Amino acid sequence: MDYSIKIGGEAGQGIQTIGDTLARVFSRSGYHVFTHQDYESRIRGGHNFFQIRFSDKPVSASRDRIDIIVALDKESILQHEKELSDIGQIIYDSSGLKQKHEKPQFLDIPFVDLAIEHGGSKIMANTVATGAVLGMLGMELDILLAIIKNTFKRKGEDIIKANTAAAMAGHDHAVKQCMKCSFSAAPPSKPKMLIPGIEAIGLGAIASGCKFYAAYPMTPSTGIMNYIAGKEKEYGIIVEQAEDEIAAINMALGASFAGVRAMTGSSGGGFALMVEGISLAGMTEIPVVIALGQRPGPATGFPTRTEQADLNFALYTSHGEFPRIIFAPGTPEQAFYLTNKAFELSEKYQIPSIIIFDTYLSDSEWTYEGFDLSRIKYNDYRLRGEAFANLPEYKRFAFTQTGVSPLGVPGETRHLVVIDSDEHDEDGHIVEDAETRIKMVNKRLFKKLPLIKKEIEPPSIYGHSNPEIVIAGWGSTYGVMKEAADELSANLDIAVLHFSEIYPFPPVNKFNYIKTLEDAKMTICVENNATGQFARLMRAETGYAFNRSINRFDGRPFTVESLIGEINVLIR
Repeated sequence: MDYSIKIGGEAGQGIQTIGDTLARVFSRSGYHVFTHQDYESRIRGGHNFFQIRFSDKPVSASRDRIDIIVALDKESILQHEKELSDIGQIIYDSSGLKQKHEKPQFLDIPFVDLAIEHGGSKIMANTVATGAVLGMLGMELDILLAIIKNTFKRKGEDIIKANTAAAMAGHDHAVKQCMKCSFSAAPPSKPKMLIPGIEAIGLGAIASGCKFYAAYPMTPSTGIMNYIAGKEKEYGIIVEQAEDEIAAINMALGASFAGVRAMTGSSGGGFALMVEGISLAGMTEIPVVIALGQRPGPATGFPTRTEQADLNFALYTSHGEFPRIIFAPGTPEQAFYLTNKAFELSEKYQIPSIIIFDTYLSDSEWTYEGFDLSRIKYNDYRLRGEAFANLPEYKRFAFTQTGVSPLGVPGETRHLVVIDSDEHDEDGHIVEDAETRIKMVNKRLFKKLPLIKKEIEPPSIYGHSNPEIVIAGWGSTYGVMKEAADELSANLDIAVLHFSEIYPFPPVNKFNYIKTLEDAKMTICVENNATGQFARLMRAETGYAFNRSINRFDGRPFTVESLIGEINVLIR
């Protein structure tokens, strides 16, 4: 069983409500689920869709073929009818669309009339549509009805009963009228956790002991702030919506200096305003974690679309030279664990850590059995209380063998914690002499960087143990590369090399991935940008140049079929 459902319509028609509800039903039925969204930067109108793929086997990307289309407007039919699978069906409301279709792949369901008749209001038309989809799939309504009860429990029993009746009406209508339906959902199993990438970052921050988050809303990073804000009372976190991104990063730096783990987040345009603050973190050696959500630029670009075009920006942003860490998770699971690692290394080495992701990963939902909390690390690297008070003297920027100086919490003891954005001595006071400058650069950069490199994990490899073809990528391309390789492996010795720990660039002592690439007959770098930023970084850091590249930069993610098609063109 492997079905894909697409809900299409205008902004404001409840597309996400239907999609989210169905995804929850499928995950709680024990199916593997993958979702992604495509939406315009507008509150009303336009054309948007929510796509769900669910299966009794793991899935990690969207496909082009669609089995059920829920068309809430005419545009959904015009754009997506051609995507129907051989058994595909389009459900629509002819009275709402003022258009009747007689083709056998169309099923006319009066969403609005059934909502009014059974639920008492046309606002429940989406509940009718949700029930209808489950009816077409031959699924029972018990899980949906439980979701309805929980969702509307604060609105009272009457609303619950009305939505229940609407869902049942849609379900019954589809069962009776969909004579062409040949779908058969697998038997339910143990419920799975459903989580999008953006919430996995937020959850990782909470699990890592983050106590302060400041940001200014900007797609696709806003979800982190929303998620953490929803948990702030439960976990004792302060969430501040700043007046702009300049304020946000400086608030985060201030909170970190004061003694707590702090984080900020933004997207390309907002990250641009954080540049000076990141440089301040480098000079003052204040730990901070920054989430950078990528969307197509330049300028405002495609505000709600996806792209991987900010890697160079993350690598080279800010003036001066200082170490930083860049992680690029490819799945929500990686996002959870890498956020924790970003906090740990940022605190340990007193540097900024950047978690770079894109809209595709941000919005995509995946299913898991759960995350392993025993893998979460938390070490308090700061000097506090008696341990700090008992020091005979304290120098915030003391020269050490590792370059890491004692990080004291100001105000807890008699010791003075002095920092300055100008070059400074061990005590934190401004200096102008060349000798101290050289020592401080060596301390901040050359002593720390080799130690940080040892913490970086190599890329993961999936597929053939001795591949003739290697497809490589970073960040959100993981899932689609994996599924493309699975399909191509029937006729090709192919493997996937995926990089999630980007900078410092992974050394080869743990896994000689350069040899794997050099031994292959063809290597292909897959990226959602125009210039192959990761491929260029690979060549700059290792000297290795990929044979071929596949670049997509139209603001849309790769699908399994589109990537396979691109690979087949290159290997012919």
